[in-house]
Amino acid sequence: MFHWLNNIDTSLFLFLNGKHNAFWDVVMYWSSNKLTWLPVYLLLIYLVVRHYRRQSWIVILFVALLITLTDQISVQLFKEIFHRLRPCHQPALEGLVHLVKGKCGGDYGFISSHACNYFGIALFLIGMFGKKVRYFIPLILFWAVWISYSRIYLGVHFPGDVLTGGLVGALIGYLLARACKWVLGKAKKSL
Repeated sequence: MFHWLNNIDTSLFLFLNGKHNAFWDVVMYWSSNKLTWLPVYLLLIYLVVRHYRRQSWIVILFVALLITLTDQISVQLFKEIFHRLRPCHQPALEGLVHLVKGKCGGDYGFISSHACNYFGIALFLIGMFGKKVRYFIPLILFWAVWISYSRIYLGVHFPGDVLTGGLVGALIGYLLARACKWVLGKAKKSL
């Protein structure tokens, strides 16, 4: 069963990673860079402050906790345990993987920390104010999918790494949104 899933994952990776050109190489390289999204982070902080005013520090604290958890869980509970090589480190795929700027990353890729982090942020913020901001849900989900796909395009993750990372991150984001709302409710009652 595992061998069959691995074959499908590898075939899908080779198909998606094989669809590349010079223009998309630049776009995907910068899409995967965390600093590229600094204006989006600032906009998200603005939305949190606008909607939660004096309690916004609680939401921002939960976002910091979320990023710490998604990042550490993706590395410590997955990469360091499963030891699944990234596509760009797989000897069987040598010469078949399209890398942009020759960057591959660490040895192990299961699960994608980018996908875990960004889907965690997306689901957390959807839980906090998704329906309060027009078009927020499709835009933030598109953002998480875009960054996650860039990891396949760049040759550093299999689709299964990204999918599993996204699911783990989404679960953590959902649970922390529920916890944050509970804390906000308690803080409001004590005022």
